[in-house]
Amino acid sequence: MEENQKQQGGKEEKKQDKKSDKDQEKRLWKIFWSTFYLSAFTFGGGYVIVSLMKKKFVDEYHWIEEEEMLDLVAIAQSAPGAIAVNGAIVIGYKLAGIAGILTAIAGTVIPPFLIISILSAGYQAFRSNQIISLMLEGMQAGVGAVIASVTYDMGAGIVKKKDALSYVLMVGAFIASCVFEVNVVYVILICGIVGVLRALIEKKITKKGSEEK
Repeated sequence: MEENQKQQGGKEEKKQDKKSDKDQEKRLWKIFWSTFYLSAFTFGGGYVIVSLMKKKFVDEYHWIEEEEMLDLVAIAQSAPGAIAVNGAIVIGYKLAGIAGILTAIAGTVIPPFLIISILSAGYQAFRSNQIISLMLEGMQAGVGAVIASVTYDMGAGIVKKKDALSYVLMVGAFIASCVFEVNVVYVILICGIVGVLRALIEKKITKKGSEEK
């Protein structure tokens, strides 16, 4: 009886392992095709693709919470390198670990690599083409609108928290960057340091409160 139970238990574990492997494989394919599609049809840089990633992984698939997506975007923006690739890395790691990172990077990098390779071969013909020049000017206006929409969505998420320090940081970062033309790197570093100090202070307060109880 015990041997039969062990055999049945072993079979069930194998079935569960196979099922989890299949689920992981499906998720990786979804990550790849989603990032591939977004990267292939995104014009305007990293902020645009981050917005589309939010719609895909937060609103459509419900794999990531909206607040967590803001944290991932902050990490992607703070790290060196292209924000589109950084965003793919942090989202891929969140969803499927190291395999998710490699899958998301492949999906994000392949489309622009192929498109730029093709365009570079005919660059001389494209450079003087008036139709393509006008098309790119029109796309610039659309890209500006999309980036403004992304900024609004991200800002609205912070405003909903009704946190005074977040308001101060957001307004201060805007003034420092746009009015005083402070380097964005310094703005991000200062905001990060303030965030760390705040977390440490809150941790001490909660620790004192638990000790008093």
